[in-house]
Amino acid sequence: MRLLHTSDWHLGQTLHTYDRSYEHGCFLDWLVETLARERIDVLLIAGDIFDNANPSAAAHRQLYRFLQRAKARVPHLQVVVIAGNHDSPGRLEAPTPLLEAHGTVVVGNVGRTPEGAIDLERLLVPLRGRDGQVAAWCLAVPFLRPGDLPRAPAQQDPGAAADDDAPDPYLHGSALLYRQAYALARARCGADQAIIAMGHCHMVDGQSSQDSERRIVIGGTEALPASMFDPDLAYVALGHLHLAQRVGGHERRRYCGSPLPLSFSEVGYQHQVLCIELEGRQATSVTPLPVPRAVQLLRVPARPAPLEEVLAALEALELPDAAPPQQPFLEVRVLLDGPEPGLRSRLEAALEGKPVRLAKIEPTRRHAAPDSAGEALSLDQLAQLQPDDIFRRLWTQRYGGEAPPEQLAAFAELTLSLGGDAA
Repeated sequence: MRLLHTSDWHLGQTLHTYDRSYEHGCFLDWLVETLARERIDVLLIAGDIFDNANPSAAAHRQLYRFLQRAKARVPHLQVVVIAGNHDSPGRLEAPTPLLEAHGTVVVGNVGRTPEGAIDLERLLVPLRGRDGQVAAWCLAVPFLRPGDLPRAPAQQDPGAAADDDAPDPYLHGSALLYRQAYALARARCGADQAIIAMGHCHMVDGQSSQDSERRIVIGGTEALPASMFDPDLAYVALGHLHLAQRVGGHERRRYCGSPLPLSFSEVGYQHQVLCIELEGRQATSVTPLPVPRAVQLLRVPARPAPLEEVLAALEALELPDAAPPQQPFLEVRVLLDGPEPGLRSRLEAALEGKPVRLAKIEPTRRHAAPDSAGEALSLDQLAQLQPDDIFRRLWTQRYGGEAPPEQLAAFAELTLSLGGDAA
């Protein structure tokens, strides 16, 4: 069985007010052809299909047209979709009867039985091979909100005294839900059937993409530990982080990343989807498939520079003619000594007649201290810094290199424990 793992499409997203439906359309066209070329049996979409909880009609049409075309191109294709933190679970699940009739399963939220227990059956999706027989099982777990979780025994008594040593409710509940879903899958699973898990969450030590991700902080918990996944899972398909990466260095626990660059911080990054080969109970290979970039992102200059140098670089910019939806997006990076009221008009004058879209102006003030080290940061960039970003920068300043993975992991565990104590 061959699976394809993708996530974080963010249909309907705009880049600094510019519509991106052309780029999303190009990606979905490419994805249909890739599903056929790679002989994919199951498509896994791990959340954040839409950019917001109230997507436009055009964004909905893009999704449904894709599903229709994919099924026509690959008749046996099965699609499993979970909701991300950007998605509305109810809106995503609304057309479920129609979608299921065409081989698409959507899990937007965690349901409850009439008795109030977690409805684990809704989270367990059988994956069928081309012969129609069940070849694997998928734990399709959407983005978890506090009300979705099973409760620890201490939480069930509202009058019980608070215990400083009690586990973080969100962390404990998330891990418990995954364990319960896995136990149900294990009970259903045949000797030669694999179990995979899907989730939309931020894992400990996960690398975020600067400027393009919404923080998830619930009860002081931002990141979840990889230990909540049973080691016998054949593969874990994750969404939320926009950069493709392994979780804890584990080859079979992956974020596939977003298929489009969602901010200028990803200008030099190669986006991808992941192809997974299952044989029996094991995933035998995980292969990245690079996604072509339909519209380029440009940063001019590569580093912030004085205004006169920037204007000269813009005037010298040579680009091929292109229709407006295909024109590159441009971020201009200017190093300023003080206020520059006419900055935008001067930049636009230097770009007049050029087939490019000025999407962002990044003005950066010089550091006041003459011995300041490293690249100057704008106020917006400073506001985006997270504790692990500061840790990485301080380590580089002090030791002149990247922080080792074990130090980053230790810092992430420390931050998580402090957050739990504060909660």
